Amino acid sequence: MAYDRYIAICHPLHYTVILSWGLCVRLAAGAGACGFFFSLIHTFFTMRLPYCGPNVVNHYLCEGPSVRSLACMDTHLIEMVDQVISVLIVVAPLSLIFASYIRIGQAILKIKSTQGRCKAFSTCASHLTVVTLSYTPATYIYMRPNSSSSPEQNKHITLFYNVFNVLLNPLVYSLRNKDIKVAFFKVIGQGSMNL
Repeated sequence: MAYDRYIAICHPLHYTVILSWGLCVRLAAGAGACGFFFSLIHTFFTMRLPYCGPNVVNHYLCEGPSVRSLACMDTHLIEMVDQVISVLIVVAPLSLIFASYIRIGQAILKIKSTQGRCKAFSTCASHLTVVTLSYTPATYIYMRPNSSSSPEQNKHITLFYNVFNVLLNPLVYSLRNKDIKVAFFKVIGQGSMNL
């Protein structure tokens, strides 16, 4: 979506030529293949660990860090592999998203009219909000060692980015609609007056 916004704002006249269906299919297939490949590596290393004792995962989901904590051996090497995979899955795409938004920001600053700037910014604001809501907790969970994590804290953060983030997506994207925005602010205003 960041690339879509970049093309729409920085190269609007060439949008349909640059962002063709073939490119969209290749981007989606590449993202899916990378997700499958890195998940396969992660699963392979996690499932090869020896597990002994009570195999009860203290988590809502069977995520890698929570399953690895049940292993009967030192998982330091696997954690290092997981860190490398996390960098490739989290930091690389996030860097590309930020790079595209830096270019978009430069293009928005060149727009002369205030209304044009607001329209261009509103096109990107919802996506930036969703990226922030998705990547911040995921980065916190996956980019730190298991030894520094508390199971209860991990549960709350995982609940946020797996449940609340999904619930907030329709709200974030629908607030671009002026009628919904007006109705939302009326409800917020009336709710605070009734308190």
